[in-house]
Amino acid sequence: MTKEKKVQSTTINSNCYPLIRSLNFIRPISQFIFFLFLSLPFQSLPSSSSSSSSDRKFKDPPPLPILPIPSAFQLRWQLDDMAIFLHFGTNTFTDSEWGSGRADPSVFNPTQLDAAQWVRVAKDSGFKRLVLTAKHHDGFCLWPTEYTDYSVRSSPWRNGSGDIVGELAQAARDAGIGLGIYLSPWDRHEPCYGETLDYNEFYIGQMTELLTKYGDIREVFLDGAKGENEKDMEYFFDSWFSLIHQLQPGAVIFTDAGPDVRWIGDEAGIAGSTCWSLFNRSYVTIGGYDTEYLIRGDPVGHDWVPAECDVSIRPGWFWHPSEVPKSASTLLDIYYKSAGRNCQLLLNVPPNSSGLISAEDIQVLKEFNELKKSIFSLNLAANALLTASSTRGRLQDSRFDPYNVLKEGIYTYWAPEENQYEWVLYLNLTKVVSFNVLRVQEPIHMGQRVMEFHLEILNANDEWKKVINGTTVGYQRLLRFPTVKSQHLRFVIDESRADPLISNLGIYMDEFSIFSNIVYNNTRRHTHLNGSQYLRHIPFNHSQVATM
Repeated sequence: MTKEKKVQSTTINSNCYPLIRSLNFIRPISQFIFFLFLSLPFQSLPSSSSSSSSDRKFKDPPPLPILPIPSAFQLRWQLDDMAIFLHFGTNTFTDSEWGSGRADPSVFNPTQLDAAQWVRVAKDSGFKRLVLTAKHHDGFCLWPTEYTDYSVRSSPWRNGSGDIVGELAQAARDAGIGLGIYLSPWDRHEPCYGETLDYNEFYIGQMTELLTKYGDIREVFLDGAKGENEKDMEYFFDSWFSLIHQLQPGAVIFTDAGPDVRWIGDEAGIAGSTCWSLFNRSYVTIGGYDTEYLIRGDPVGHDWVPAECDVSIRPGWFWHPSEVPKSASTLLDIYYKSAGRNCQLLLNVPPNSSGLISAEDIQVLKEFNELKKSIFSLNLAANALLTASSTRGRLQDSRFDPYNVLKEGIYTYWAPEENQYEWVLYLNLTKVVSFNVLRVQEPIHMGQRVMEFHLEILNANDEWKKVINGTTVGYQRLLRFPTVKSQHLRFVIDESRADPLISNLGIYMDEFSIFSNIVYNNTRRHTHLNGSQYLRHIPFNHSQVATM
């Protein structure tokens, strides 16, 4: 059964996107081009030219990237997927979150500190990078800086000759794990804080030490946090950014507003169900952000600034003896809502006062990794037969073949022909399969394109029924829904900024999330997950629609 495909149009609400009154995305209509062609005067070409050109079998070039696109180092950052945050310092020993800057350095003595253990835990749990709080708001430095004595140099640890940044950098290098550093702009100990020129020079001096003494740095994490009634201070962010990119050209810089990576707007690790890497940096300022704009991004943004979701495995950011870690199932839920929504998950795992990651945290990370592996190690569509509504290129060109979506990675992709009415992938699984997770990826080096999509299955009555709706895709989109069974699937892209490109498509079975116990039936039911997901069942014809 066929039906007429309607032209898709999307209006962007000016309340969500500043300075934009409205913008319509309209799918191209090929008949207009065909009509224009028929209206042109026709003149036959010489037969020799026709023969010559028909003998040549040139391939079609790839589609043009749609701007903005990520830089090489932003792309490398995005491929990491998950990173570990390490909050460690005098707060670890004083049971504090925001230290006063007056704690005696003698309290800092992690007698069993083993940076190699931190790296092993991260790597064994599937994380690709670690970010260390080299200096938190209290001003205590985890390396022997030449600019203050408020550092490990004044502590009893290693008899004052230790260097945690150095030990971690070496351990990360040996294990092939990326390293990032956090250097707090707010410094509650440094006397010159509040003196704009003096403190900016002091800060740049410390940043230079960190970026020139410890090898390759993948991320520099900055924030605008500052308590009430603190000294006024103007940070020379533009100077800092230029210096960082000069000294570590492969590092991304994180702040509330970029320039390379932005904050998602909360510390719960949860991104919006619509999340663009496109952004307008001029709309936000560090410390003066618009939360809704950070969460959603901007489909007409001029800058590529993907989002990072930071959250702690424990209630606090620093280790406290009275606190316990989140469960593995909670971490799995956070993963779906961060890394599964075109963001990177930055999970804080604070070392304890002995200088080790606690056994209970390690156990949770191990269980979390096992859950992820059990779900995503097998793509149930891996052996599917695929067809597409169209494929780019006049010749058989494997560069754009629909089977590319079954390959791992983002650098191969399916591309439809230009100016088409439909963008559809058809999957024949060759047998009936049960599944409840959809994974989609775009080749983001070609730009972020997809605005809306949905998945359908062919039911027992040979009717196509919608299972799940989605909006943005980006690097990775994961959607959960009640378990369904089918042999035939139809993945439909409803709206896109340009001809869509899909690099990966997979279906999986998650037996651990709440949706795993919900199966298609004829009962009306509503399900909420942490207030961020809504499931709507339509009671007729055993069909349902889940919207995330």
